[in-house]
Amino acid sequence: MQSKTPRSKGDSDRFIPNRDSHASISFNNENNSDYFNSCVKQADYHNSLAQSLFETDDLSSTRILSYKQKAPKPTEGHHNNMRVLYTQNRTTEPVKKVFRHVDKTPERILDAPELLDDFYVNLLDWSSQNLVAVALASSVYLWNATTGNIELLCENAEDNQITSVSFMSDGSHVAIGNSQNTVQLWDVDRKAKVRTMGGHSARVSSLAWNSHILSSGSRDSTIVNHDVRIAQHHVATLQGHEQEVCGLKWSPDGTQLASGANDNKCCIWDANQSLPRFTFTEANAAVKALAWCPFERNILATGAGTADRHIRFYNSMTGACVNSVDTGSQVCSLLWAPNGEKELLSAHGYSENQLTLWKYPTMTRTAELTGHTQRVLHMAASADGTSVCSAGADETMRFWKIWDSDKKKKTASEASAKGSSLMRALR
Repeated sequence: MQSKTPRSKGDSDRFIPNRDSHASISFNNENNSDYFNSCVKQADYHNSLAQSLFETDDLSSTRILSYKQKAPKPTEGHHNNMRVLYTQNRTTEPVKKVFRHVDKTPERILDAPELLDDFYVNLLDWSSQNLVAVALASSVYLWNATTGNIELLCENAEDNQITSVSFMSDGSHVAIGNSQNTVQLWDVDRKAKVRTMGGHSARVSSLAWNSHILSSGSRDSTIVNHDVRIAQHHVATLQGHEQEVCGLKWSPDGTQLASGANDNKCCIWDANQSLPRFTFTEANAAVKALAWCPFERNILATGAGTADRHIRFYNSMTGACVNSVDTGSQVCSLLWAPNGEKELLSAHGYSENQLTLWKYPTMTRTAELTGHTQRVLHMAASADGTSVCSAGADETMRFWKIWDSDKKKKTASEASAKGSSLMRALR
């Protein structure tokens, strides 16, 4: 039977689901009977279909494909629980990324002649009294970041190189390790040596303070704890490494000691325990850079040498490696932001010899600070937490203003005129 639906100009079928009026159709007498019989058969078919599918004789009473009425409105006070699924991440305003400006030019550059180019030693520290200690060959110099003055603290024989320096927390004393296997304790104000402490059979390349306990790491692979208050200072020997211990850091609460060595291992030691709580072996190079997170308890950041290039984060209570990032170059030193910023600063070797500022915990790069022409071996933060001093194998010390502080103290950048150099002072 031919379609009775009117056609459009393009001869395409047009479907009209609901029509209130019906077109007038005329038939000649001889076709009226056939049309009537056809309509009766269609009506019987529809009634039979409705009975089979919907158990009713009237197909029009069902709501299948019904276009006559719109969906009923929800009752007043109705809450659709599914709306949360689609609207929970919707914000009224677009999220704006905030980028903090970091000055990529050092505020000051000092010459550091005869700074030892050795990955495994630790020759720089910045005290709470705003003094920077740097070891040059067999001597230690103090640079006052407030006044700009430079003083010679001590000088050893030429064959007795300084291999590590570390200030006590109050800045009153500085510990100095040397190539003749001893640790010297010096009074900063009086410029006088207080005592000499042994306990190692090779050079002392790393130092870390925990109140009155001084931990020293050596090329003999051991760690010795010294109680500097008593005559019998040697209170413990920790043996967990097989090669030179080049990194030592006590946790902020003084309950755990982290150590890194040339055997590619990092160990976590609980206070007053002679065996490591954990030994981490993921690194493929010496682990020198160590830094405890100041705002997230039990998180330790580690950095390793050229064959590894990774910064890794460990939970010191569970032993889990919670994150790692390939920096692309040797990691020589790590510093967390001291003033509450969730940022980590790393110092690197070949090929850029740069300092990299990372946003934690995403580990996205915030800034790259370049200028050193050889690897950046050491870093230390200022007393007010705003500046960082970096020392490199290019025999320069560079001072960078990286963080802001609520305390309006003078920093190293305000201490002396630009262009002053350590070499000129020594002359």
